[in-house]
Amino acid sequence: MIVFDNVTKNYNTNIGLDHVSVRIKKGDFVFLVGPSGAGKSTFVRLVLKEIEPDEGRIFVNGLEVNTLTNRLIPKLRRSTGIVFQDFRLLPNKTVFENVAFAMEITHQTARQIRRQVPQVLGLVGISIKADKYPNQLAGGEQQRVAIARALVNNPTVLIADEPTGNLDPDTSWEIMRLLEQINLRGTTILMVTHAKDIVDKMGKRVIAIEKGKIVRDEYGDYGYKEEEAHSHRGAYIGGGYNKHA
Repeated sequence: MIVFDNVTKNYNTNIGLDHVSVRIKKGDFVFLVGPSGAGKSTFVRLVLKEIEPDEGRIFVNGLEVNTLTNRLIPKLRRSTGIVFQDFRLLPNKTVFENVAFAMEITHQTARQIRRQVPQVLGLVGISIKADKYPNQLAGGEQQRVAIARALVNNPTVLIADEPTGNLDPDTSWEIMRLLEQINLRGTTILMVTHAKDIVDKMGKRVIAIEKGKIVRDEYGDYGYKEEEAHSHRGAYIGGGYNKHA
C-alpha cells in the first residue's frame, strides 16, 4: 500500500529522511510519531508527491511515486485523502458544499455528488448539519466534515495530520473512534500525532522517527524516550526495522 525503499530526502544541510525503508500494508492503522523536525512531515509530503526524494523509491497503491508523470499525479491524490489539524474548510460554503467541492475538482457529475455526499455525511455522523457553515459548527463537527471531505472520493489511504490537535479530550476520542470505524471498513490510515495518550490507548502500530531515521516500528504504545532512541539507533539504520510489515 505504502512502501519506502531506502528513501533519503535532504534540505540543504538539514536531513528530512535518512535511508528510510518501511512498508504499510492495506488495512493497517499506523501512528507516525516523533519530535518536531524528526521527519514526519517529510514522510507525508513524499507520499503525496509534494516533494521528491533524493534517493530511493516510493510506492503508493502500486504506483511508483518517483516516476509518476504530471498526468498521473491526480490519480495518486484521489487515492489518498488527507485531514489536517486546522480543518481547512471553506468558510463561504456549507457542509454539503465543502464535501461536494472535493468531488467537483475531480470532475464528478452532479448526480454522483448528490448520491455520494449524503452517504459520507451519514458515515461521519454530521448529516443534520449539511446546510450549516463552518463557523456554525463546533470543532469536533468541523473535523467530521473535514474527514467526510477526505473520504468522499473513496480513497484507499487516509492521512490524518494531528487530527485531534485542536480538540478537547472527549471530542478527540470521538474522532479517534470514527477513524477506527473507517479503518475497519478497509481504509488504510496513517496518523501523524504527538498525542501520547491516544497512541498508548489505541494499541496500534507505531512508527517512531527521530532525526530522519526510523528508531522504532512495532505495535504498542508511544514508547520510546529520546535517550533510548539514541541507544537503539544502530539496530534500525537503513533497513527500516519493520517487525510487522
